[in-house]
Amino acid sequence: MMDELGGVGSLVAGKAVGVKLNISGGSRQPFLGLPAGRTYQVHPAVVYALALVLDRAGAKRIRLLESTKFTAPLEHSLALAGWDLVAFRSLKAAVEFEDTRNLGSGRQYVPVKLPGGGSVYPAYYLNHSYADCDVYVSLAKLKNHFTAGVTLAMKNNFGITPNALYGQSTYDEASTENRLDMLHTGKIPPPRGLPAEVVATASKRQTSRVPRVIVDMVEIRPIDLSIIDGIETISGGEGPWIQGVKLQKPRLLIAGRNPVCTDALACACMGYSPTAAPGTGPFPGDNHLALAAQQNVGTHCLEEIEVRGLTLQEGLHPFDWEPRTRNF
Repeated sequence: MMDELGGVGSLVAGKAVGVKLNISGGSRQPFLGLPAGRTYQVHPAVVYALALVLDRAGAKRIRLLESTKFTAPLEHSLALAGWDLVAFRSLKAAVEFEDTRNLGSGRQYVPVKLPGGGSVYPAYYLNHSYADCDVYVSLAKLKNHFTAGVTLAMKNNFGITPNALYGQSTYDEASTENRLDMLHTGKIPPPRGLPAEVVATASKRQTSRVPRVIVDMVEIRPIDLSIIDGIETISGGEGPWIQGVKLQKPRLLIAGRNPVCTDALACACMGYSPTAAPGTGPFPGDNHLALAAQQNVGTHCLEEIEVRGLTLQEGLHPFDWEPRTRNF
């Protein structure tokens, strides 16, 4: 797959590569009798395969990143979930693990401004790992999302904001709170010293606010390589905490250099139109792919995207899910 994209040697050779995982909901909870990697999280075998490719392409350092709900180090959580960390550490490249829910191994957070001023906040503060990598990879899961409609490479970036800063209105390095009240609904302001909302009347409607935060996140931490694990997954939501979630086996692995293009193709493989109007198709509100396209992050029009490997028809696996309620 990497060869069909033109190879990754020129992209990663001699460089530090950050890989944002999707292990939402923690890293220990099985679902319907299957491990999390076969349902709602990226499978560790896919992560290792990527690490192996990056290592062989000459990457100097590979840092696996995620914001979890645990206070233990990320590698401890992954080990409890059955990940073979010895295999990762046997690679030539230095492999590191960082839980970005707080400072982690860093000494201070890195402020990153939105190039166009932002649509929710004008700037965000991030764990150092998202700033000191030369190449950034979003390793996502092919699945639906209750609020965003689909959670793919771009939605995976939503999780780069630290819980310590965006989980509550007071700075708390020990926080494992989610970002619902601040980034989803805007019910609470950020801690003192962090940038306030762009406008005081910024939308508090989740299906408007979440898509815009997604685009903000892609603009402050651009994605150099998007990979979506759709080998085994779920439909109807992002995890077992959503009612009505079902198992799916698309047997797909999707990759691309532009996150909007990659997500558009993945969306089409799920049986949806990536250009669907707000409140239609899989989108209960605004279509974040369309918002990203408006910001010139990439195109979501299938006729403008070069597809290699399988044809779209060969990769089609309809998820047959749409939100019950629309909030637009």
